[in-house]
Amino acid sequence: MAEGNEDRRHPHNLQGVLRLAVEAASAADGPAPVNPMSEENKEWLRGALAEVSKGQMDEVKQMRQCLAVLREKDGPSSAERDREEDRDEEEGEDERESALELLSELCENLDNARDLMVLGGLELCVSQSLRDAHSGVRWRAAHLIASCAQNMPEVQFHLLSMEALPKLLQLTDSDPHPMVRVKALYAISCLVREQEAGLRAFVSQDGFSVLMRGMQSDDEKLRTKSAFLLLNLLMAHPEHKDTVLSMGMAQQLVSVLRAPHSSFHEHVLGALCCLVEDCPQGLKDCRSPSLGLEELLKQRGKEIRGRDECQEELDFCERLRAMCFREQQTDDNGMDR
Repeated sequence: MAEGNEDRRHPHNLQGVLRLAVEAASAADGPAPVNPMSEENKEWLRGALAEVSKGQMDEVKQMRQCLAVLREKDGPSSAERDREEDRDEEEGEDERESALELLSELCENLDNARDLMVLGGLELCVSQSLRDAHSGVRWRAAHLIASCAQNMPEVQFHLLSMEALPKLLQLTDSDPHPMVRVKALYAISCLVREQEAGLRAFVSQDGFSVLMRGMQSDDEKLRTKSAFLLLNLLMAHPEHKDTVLSMGMAQQLVSVLRAPHSSFHEHVLGALCCLVEDCPQGLKDCRSPSLGLEELLKQRGKEIRGRDECQEELDFCERLRAMCFREQQTDDNGMDR
């Protein structure tokens, strides 16, 4: 029984170790706690903290090993290589994919993401892995970049300085494999949302056109994520409304709505609401008779009314109709009564 109690007093995870460390510091700096830490617990804590430090060192070692795999060159270009080329290439692809997956897992820890930057891992991803012949390597490299960049201004600036954004935009726009396009867009989102420098670069490199084409693609995930990013950027940065309207974005979004109904239309309608609100040009574009938007909104409202999963889309639909065609809508309601 006593041995079991001791096990419960000794935490088995990092959170528990840190709790004991705080208790030890409190005991040293202020009044003694109700139950002072025993010598046995102090000794255990010292060992546990040493293991934590060792673990961090081991993770850096693992990252170095992964980068070595990514840097590894193919064998000699001889007749022997020709005979074994398919086998070697398949093994090499698997190794690179595994290395990138482990790096992504390790870099969920922000300290590791910073260490990877210092080790030159991000340069390797941008210059080599994003250009790999195998789609499995390309999308995993984009995912790693996203993991490292998310909420990390230091890493974001580093990636922007090495021109990662143009490469990611190119992959999103034209890679033949849908997963690569989706993951590249995810990385773009992590570089431009809540990052002024990233957004400026995105606008200057015609990123909104990439989103427009993404919403017109054949891949559902890419359409959804493109529309979602557009909506979020317009909500957070209304100063770019004129930029996207000058590209014909209102007309393009209405065209997207005319395609067979999809759940991502919720984000498209939200983006149209943003373009119309407090924006005379957006209102003018959406009111153009050639678009036939009013009738489209009426029809869409009828289709989705009463469907719980479409409630937000219906709200956007009615809000957009009210902003653009308020007088006509009032007349219609009067006739309905």
